[in-house]
Amino acid sequence: MSGITIYTTPICPYCVRAKDLLKRKGRNDYQEIDITKNPFAMQEMLAKTGGRKTVPQIFIGETYIGGCDDLYALEAAGKLDGLLI
Repeated sequence: MSGITIYTTPICPYCVRAKDLLKRKGRNDYQEIDITKNPFAMQEMLAKTGGRKTVPQIFIGETYIGGCDDLYALEAAGKLDGLLI
């Protein structure tokens, strides 16, 4: 099973939506990194995403997914399940 990492903030409605979709897919095992609590997390996120500053930023395994809309687009295209295996 691919590991999931999601960079978030506590007050982000898009983060909640992304986590809800992952939970509906049976994946409660994601690693959530709150960029407001970890001073190095924002720098790590920026480096891994090519400078994207918005949250959530989602990775499934080594695959960079993007944000909440990108995650939902994968679901709509029928491609999310294959990545979550």
